Amino acid sequence: MKRDFLFAYYQTPRGKLLRDLEVEYLGGAIIVSCKQTVLQIGGLGWENEFVDCTLYTNYTILDAKNLGYKDARKIRAKAYHLPLQSDSVDMIILPHLLEFDAFRFQTMREVERVLKPEGTVVILNFNPWSVWVRYQYLWDKRLADSWRGHFIRRARVIDWLKLLNFEVTTVSQFNLDSIKTTHVKMANAFSLSSTAYGVKAIKRRYNLIPLTPVKNLSPRVALAGSAMTSHPK
Repeated sequence: MKRDFLFAYYQTPRGKLLRDLEVEYLGGAIIVSCKQTVLQIGGLGWENEFVDCTLYTNYTILDAKNLGYKDARKIRAKAYHLPLQSDSVDMIILPHLLEFDAFRFQTMREVERVLKPEGTVVILNFNPWSVWVRYQYLWDKRLADSWRGHFIRRARVIDWLKLLNFEVTTVSQFNLDSIKTTHVKMANAFSLSSTAYGVKAIKRRYNLIPLTPVKNLSPRVALAGSAMTSHPK
C-alpha cells in the first residue's frame, strides 16, 4: 500500500482530528532527555508540532523520500536497511510506517538491532477494523494496492515485539476526540470507532548465566592449629 493514503487521510475531517490526537500522544511519548538520540522512521512533515527540533538536536528523521520537517536532521535511507550502528539509539518512533512497508519484518529486526538495551519504541498504526478508515479506502481506492495485505492488527504487532524480546508497556487507541491508554494486559477490548492505535515497548536484553556443576560440596574449614608445625619429642 502506498503511504500516500496516510497523507490523503490526514486531509479529511476525521484525519485532521486523528493528527491532533497523534501530536498530543507523540509529544507525551518522548520522555528521553534532549541529549539522547531519537530516531523517527517515516517522515510526516509536521514533527515540529510534537518535538522541538532545536532542543532535541539528536532527533533524526529517516525517510526514503527525504520527507519530514524542514529544520529537522534527516537521513535518506530505507527502513529495512538502517545505516546506523547497533545499540546506538535511545528511542525509535514508527508513525504509520509498518503498514505501508513491504519489508516490515526486516524493518522490525533493524529496529531491534539499532535500539539500545532498555530503549523505547513507539508504533502508530491504523485500526484495521475502523469503519472510517475502510470508508476512506473505498472512497479513494487508487491510493492503495491492497487492504488486507498491509493493515496490521494490534495483537500481531504485540506478538512481533515479544518475539524480538520487547516488553510491551502500554497500548493506546485514538477515538474521535480522545486517547485511551491502558496496560497491555488490560487492553483486550478494542473500540470499532477508534481510528488508530499506538503501542509502546521497551527493548530488554537478557543475559544467560551458565550453570556449572559444583564439584565439591564439602565445606572447607580452616583449623586454628593446622598451620603450626609439630616437633617430635
